[in-house]
Amino acid sequence: MNADPQMNYHYHVMRRALDLLDAADAPVSLDDLAARMQMSPAHFQRLFSQWVGVSPKRYQQYLQLGQAKRMLTENMTTLQVSHSLGLSGSGRLHDLFIRWEAMSPGEFARRGEGLTVFWGWFDSPFGPALVMGTEKGICGLALAAETGRQAAMEDMRARWPKARFTEDPTMLEPLVDAAFAQKGETRLHMIGAPFQIKVWEALLQIPSGQVTTYSEIAGAIGNPNAMRAVGNAVGRNPVSWLIPCHRALRKSGALGGYHWGLPVKRAMLAWESARAEA
Repeated sequence: MNADPQMNYHYHVMRRALDLLDAADAPVSLDDLAARMQMSPAHFQRLFSQWVGVSPKRYQQYLQLGQAKRMLTENMTTLQVSHSLGLSGSGRLHDLFIRWEAMSPGEFARRGEGLTVFWGWFDSPFGPALVMGTEKGICGLALAAETGRQAAMEDMRARWPKARFTEDPTMLEPLVDAAFAQKGETRLHMIGAPFQIKVWEALLQIPSGQVTTYSEIAGAIGNPNAMRAVGNAVGRNPVSWLIPCHRALRKSGALGGYHWGLPVKRAMLAWESARAEA
């Protein structure tokens, strides 16, 4: 990936800092955190605040276990309202515009036969990211910090077993840069069964810094009793982060599961909530 070296450096530092904060059993002081990042406290505080939008101390408050329940109480989006406002089919993540195109049911049934999928590894704010895409856009984004790279690759390739896979990060780089920098436009090529695509479309309506429940999603797609099927579709989302399945919680406020590891989900919610408040 021939990305801006400074951008890659910032992602790398923030990824390490997030991993450290998420794994900590007690609050980490600014001095200790900066020392582990091999920076002065003032420089690290400035970089962290620029990237996240709040101080490291404030960010750690968002990683507390009760944060998900607070978000559900205060920041839950109502997907029915989103649909009534005509937001179906598009979403916005900060300054990033997402446009998507879905495969037809027939194309999906062929399990990727005749399809060329390009792939590459990239740095992301949440660890190593395996990105896959077609000529129409990103079709897969896996986060390997918890699962490991081999498991992430096997997982993604198994979704379209008859496709032809070609390593070509250069082809994907403009879309990936826009996605992780959250500026500009990125395109998605959604490859899934019709029901799954309806669920993923609903996920795109959840604004950054807000959350919803599986039952809300089921109601929004017109199947209020299909919560289990909705949960399965959320878990099978192939494009993490951009299709924000991490914003779906249980009705109780519990985080529920996350395909790429609960520490990643917690870090995403904390990052978005902190930036939304800032």
